[in-house]
Amino acid sequence: MKCFSCKAELGRGELCPGCGINVKVYKKIKMASNAYYNEALEKAKVRDLSGAAESLKMSLRFDKTNIDARNLLGLVYYEMGEMVAALTEWVISKNCSSVENAASRYLNEIQNNPSRLDSINQTIKKYNQALQYCRQDSRDLAVIQLKKVLSMNPKLVSGHQLLALLYIQEQKYDLAKKSLQHAAKIDVNNTVTLRYQHEVEAAMSAGGAAKKAKNKDQVSYQSGNETIIQPKYGRDYSPLGTVLNMVFGIAIGVAITWFLVVPGVRREVQNNAKAEVVNANNELSSRNQTISTLEAQVDELTQEVSKAEEASKATESRISSYEQLVEAYHSYNDSDIEAAGQALTNVNTEYLNDSAKTVYDTINAEVNAEYLRTVYKEGTTAYNASDFETAIVNFEKVAAMDETYDNGNVLYYLAQAYRKVEDIEHAKVYYQKVVDLYPGSERAAISQNYLASEQFQ
Repeated sequence: MKCFSCKAELGRGELCPGCGINVKVYKKIKMASNAYYNEALEKAKVRDLSGAAESLKMSLRFDKTNIDARNLLGLVYYEMGEMVAALTEWVISKNCSSVENAASRYLNEIQNNPSRLDSINQTIKKYNQALQYCRQDSRDLAVIQLKKVLSMNPKLVSGHQLLALLYIQEQKYDLAKKSLQHAAKIDVNNTVTLRYQHEVEAAMSAGGAAKKAKNKDQVSYQSGNETIIQPKYGRDYSPLGTVLNMVFGIAIGVAITWFLVVPGVRREVQNNAKAEVVNANNELSSRNQTISTLEAQVDELTQEVSKAEEASKATESRISSYEQLVEAYHSYNDSDIEAAGQALTNVNTEYLNDSAKTVYDTINAEVNAEYLRTVYKEGTTAYNASDFETAIVNFEKVAAMDETYDNGNVLYYLAQAYRKVEDIEHAKVYYQKVVDLYPGSERAAISQNYLASEQFQ
């Protein structure tokens, strides 16, 4: 272990032999991070991937520079089919340390395989499309899209879970059970998978019991070409049975009358009832007091948990903003303007101190213009090559930052690209913007013609 200040090798003492700084707390932080990392390794060996991911996140909270923990977290995400999350962890790891870092090898293996990159891109698009279908309550289309996603990426745990949830809503519990079994093979202790499995088992058990009870109370037989169903325990009482029932009823009535006219029995019953009521009231009062105390404790604990969660989220957002700013700075120094621009969009300036804001403003001012030009050029190139989906992605980025870019041509080409992929709703939105922002122009007239056409009605 090396000193965080002078990088000298640390001994067993509490002071650094090089600079003399107290490293007691530093050692404890390192040990805690390594302990969570070792715990994650044990969980990963038994395919408890979600548990391993949580342990690794805790390890990185203690030590963001724990390269082994970050690389393992990337591998866990990769095994769960979360390609983007895996690539993110490896990129951060490589930026922290590029010397003998396994993350460099992982990234090179993926970057040197264009077909794999294209497969990852298509998988993300199809999964997002499936989510959109779910929001639109188009379950059949969502199921078809998810099947395509899982054929391309069979390890995507969230894909299996979403497919199972759609089957549960359609009451196709056998298919839901199979999807959850696939998810459990990948991540054996995923809490979402376990909860869905429990719901499926409960639904299947309830359905089987109801069907069995229904059949139990009925008998059926054939009469010619018809099936006659009647209650299993139906009876046809004889005159003798009716007389016996009448005699039995009279006897019960006499017995009830006898007990009602006995005053001693009535008083005893009343006294016992009053005593039971008093005892019940006392017990109820005691329980209400206990419940009130427990509820107050629960409310207090809930407030403390909420405050801790809010503080944790704010810390994570602050750390994420600084990490994105560092990534933007490295990309800017490497003249990778597009990567720098993408990283800057993920920076929340509210969490930056004055010096960090100065760096952000300097990079942002020089990157924006070049970033817009580069992304717009890539979108135009993709559009001319009839790769309209890629063109949409790039034009959306430019329009999000400046809708008037290139005299509004970005809006026009974005509308055209959406029309080419038959996404009429989005195309209509951007044609209307061209008409509203640039009235009297040639492209406004063309846009108005499209809006008035039968295709857009």
